[in-house]
Amino acid sequence: MTQEAELPGKRVLVLRPDELGPSDQKMWREIRTESAAPANPFLDPAFTTLVGQVRPGARVAVLLDDDSPVGFFPYERGPLGQGRAIGLGVSDSQGAVLRPGIRLDARGLLRSCALSSWEFDNLEAGQGLFVPHAAEELASPVVDIGEGFELYAKRLRAKSPSFLRQTLAKERKLARQVGEVRFVYDARDPDALRALMDWKSAQYRRTGRRDRFAQEWITRLVTLLGESEEPECRGVLSVLYAADRPVAAHFGPRSRTVLSWWFPAYDRAYAKYSPGLVLQLKMLEAAAADGVETVDLGSGPARYKESLKTRDLRVYEGAVVRPVPGGAVQWLGREPARAARRFVRNRPRLAGTAARTLAELGRVRGR
Repeated sequence: MTQEAELPGKRVLVLRPDELGPSDQKMWREIRTESAAPANPFLDPAFTTLVGQVRPGARVAVLLDDDSPVGFFPYERGPLGQGRAIGLGVSDSQGAVLRPGIRLDARGLLRSCALSSWEFDNLEAGQGLFVPHAAEELASPVVDIGEGFELYAKRLRAKSPSFLRQTLAKERKLARQVGEVRFVYDARDPDALRALMDWKSAQYRRTGRRDRFAQEWITRLVTLLGESEEPECRGVLSVLYAADRPVAAHFGPRSRTVLSWWFPAYDRAYAKYSPGLVLQLKMLEAAAADGVETVDLGSGPARYKESLKTRDLRVYEGAVVRPVPGGAVQWLGREPARAARRFVRNRPRLAGTAARTLAELGRVRGR
């Protein structure tokens, strides 16, 4: 279903993700390497291809200069041409993949893709094409483990001595009171994955948030990632067992050097042992031994992220909107809610009240 359009000095081919050939994927990765951007699995062509299997509106604009690809722009297209980042809602790194030095106009690119708007909520830093259209800049904490876990643990002890000590003490208590503690970094355990989804769904409902695993496309995407053998984008299921029973688990995509903290959850029956934190420390140690250099914890506030992080990346939320009817629909549908979230987020006391209200709503729904 190839579509073709023109940009000043460029030709644009719009393809379905499954129409990308091996040479396209190779060029995509070469351009990412040239840009010196982190090898985040969400911006690998394999992630876009998997999203294409579960989201019919997924597309890739291939930018050509003298018939040679110089850029790739993955997106999803909805009614009236409203666009969104590929995998929006679960993708923690978004943007276009452009050869360094390429100059484009964001609205011109959208016009060539027949898009009236393009929405993003985790636009990576360095996306000069889209950052001017951001409504908000957010911190996205990461953990650097490229120099090895021992050095990281040493720095963690210096920064937060009680955090590491208390977490290790809870692991020993879990083993003493429940049974032998066992950790598997890259588990092939469908029962543990189902347990993780159940725990996470219950957490979403308990806190009054939308249950992502109630959306079939997300569940299917997780399954596909779990089956992937692509080194630059495959799912890793890590499980903490006590007495051979899963008590905490995490599922997330990884490349050769970046692991994304995506869906963590634990069995609340074991909450007093902090199994989620025990799992995370063991994951960091195993990931470092497996060649991972960075664990991306994702944007959004959480106390444990502040304890574990070594630094923050910047990500952006917003939308590029063209002055056409579909663009106006996107702006009216999204901007008031985004402004309300900014208002609450910038007022800690109000944010706390909102979180408690959501939790109460979740409890009411669960009755």
